[in-house]
Amino acid sequence: MAQGHVLGMSGSLRAASLNTKLMREAVRLFDPEKVTYADLRLPLYDGDLEEEGIPEAVTRHAEQIAAADAVIIAGPEYNKSISGVLKNALDWVSRTRPNPWLDKPVALMSATGGRAGGERTQWIMRLSLNPFRPRLLVGPEVLVGGAAREFDAEGRLTNERYLKALQDLMDGLRAEARLG
Repeated sequence: MAQGHVLGMSGSLRAASLNTKLMREAVRLFDPEKVTYADLRLPLYDGDLEEEGIPEAVTRHAEQIAAADAVIIAGPEYNKSISGVLKNALDWVSRTRPNPWLDKPVALMSATGGRAGGERTQWIMRLSLNPFRPRLLVGPEVLVGGAAREFDAEGRLTNERYLKALQDLMDGLRAEARLG
């Protein structure tokens, strides 16, 4: 039974992003009553711009985080780290008050072309989120390696092992959000 409100975030802006596909699969398995997809097309963080006021798109993003019962973040690994898009979003939201991440249940995942599936990006996502004090799930880790071969034409994961790990992660996120 669908319940709760989840925010889906993809650290990739590309229309055919494998991480967006993975995030959407996670949302499907979470089966929320309401879903919001974050738009991370935010201006680059700039202290001078901040002095003029927090941009409306950043305020909207922070409000989306605050309103959600849980957050799903799928992040690509760019040069052994998180994407600039995701880091920029975290930097901007860190400037909003109150802290929308505080005690928010968050599940991380990654899909990459390489075989490691984004281990480094998940580690760096954890380090980047820790100062905000969300409730980061510790596992199971969902690291989809060789991801271009793992989705069908409808964007559904086809690998049973990845699907099981993703379902277990979503079950854990639902429990952490106290949604059943």
